[in-house]
Amino acid sequence: MSKKSSNRKNWKSATLAIHGMGRTPKAYYSVSTPIVQTSNYYFDSTAEVLEFMKAKSEGRVVREHEYGRYGNPTQQECERKLEAIEGAERAVLFSTGMSAVIITLLAYMRRNGHIIFTNDCYRQTRDFATSLLSEFGIEVSLVDPTAKVIAEAIQPNTNIIFTESPTNPYLRVLDIPAIVKVAKQHRIMTIIDATLATPHNIKPLELGVDIVIHSATKYLGGHNDLLAGVTLGKHNLLNNLYRMQRMIGATPGPFTCFLLERGLKSFALRMEHHNRAGMSIAHMLESHPKIEKIWYPGLESHPDHRIAIQQMRGFGSVITFLLKGGDKETRKFIDSLELFLITPSLGGSESLVTQMSTMSFFDYPEDYRRSIGMVDNLVRIALGLEDVDDLTADLKQALDKI
Repeated sequence: MSKKSSNRKNWKSATLAIHGMGRTPKAYYSVSTPIVQTSNYYFDSTAEVLEFMKAKSEGRVVREHEYGRYGNPTQQECERKLEAIEGAERAVLFSTGMSAVIITLLAYMRRNGHIIFTNDCYRQTRDFATSLLSEFGIEVSLVDPTAKVIAEAIQPNTNIIFTESPTNPYLRVLDIPAIVKVAKQHRIMTIIDATLATPHNIKPLELGVDIVIHSATKYLGGHNDLLAGVTLGKHNLLNNLYRMQRMIGATPGPFTCFLLERGLKSFALRMEHHNRAGMSIAHMLESHPKIEKIWYPGLESHPDHRIAIQQMRGFGSVITFLLKGGDKETRKFIDSLELFLITPSLGGSESLVTQMSTMSFFDYPEDYRRSIGMVDNLVRIALGLEDVDDLTADLKQALDKI
């Protein structure tokens, strides 16, 4: 390996997010990645078409693009940067985070198979698992997010373990090496949604996970202005996924890819701010007399703090807590906030707040909501890029009003 290649291998995430593992030529020698706004790509002759098709069937590349559903130069450059910051061989971009989750599961599930999900997964992922997978003849188990319980749930036909780390909304952090060890013993694929961690704070592939998924809508895009998802892993492993994506067509448009790649240039800087803000405000809330309970992996009070400090570089800016009081006090607190927008999602430049039982789980029966902890006084905040002192003051003044 040359000295130049060795240096590239040692580049940190801030550099990789801007350059990837090196430099690729861009049209007209542009510095920024051009938006290639086209749905298809022409050939100069029928002979060129024939050569292209022959090469593709043999696994050779004579030219990159044929049709927009199969890939786009703007998308390709964005995927290259995502591969670099995740430490993956390949990235496949999707139109949303949920399309990445669902199509990845469709690509690797087996007829009459069994998939283990942790029960603190994102609500839509959990709904897909329990409502739709059974229609495909897939058995599903939802279990607590611990290696011990996951191991106990394994059946002879289990072929996928799907989880998140940290989970949403309780920010549980899994002992990934322990889960990978169990999975490898049984030859089970591991898939992890690491949206809340990001590649800046954890690298699941380095810990032995097979496939990593991110909702790029969140921290990777970082500005609350796009929808995208990405699945990453080894090149050959993702061949089946890419073929399914070509068929289904859940691809992001070139302008979305441009925005996402642009957001990646500030990714590391933004994550450092998110990590600092999260720790600062979590400590403040934990000590506030109006807070009943708080979940944040950076706090010693969190049930997975020991695992978190071993695996994670930082803990992000999502904080979940119980207010003292009920629905009335919770709504008054939220309505008194001045800097927080009432909306789902996370990881953008604006701070957001959600009353979980109302916004994310309102259509569930009340008894079920309570059984999974979605009580009226459960609040999730997602800190943005505002000044930490301003966010702290805003939270305190709202708490003082309840």
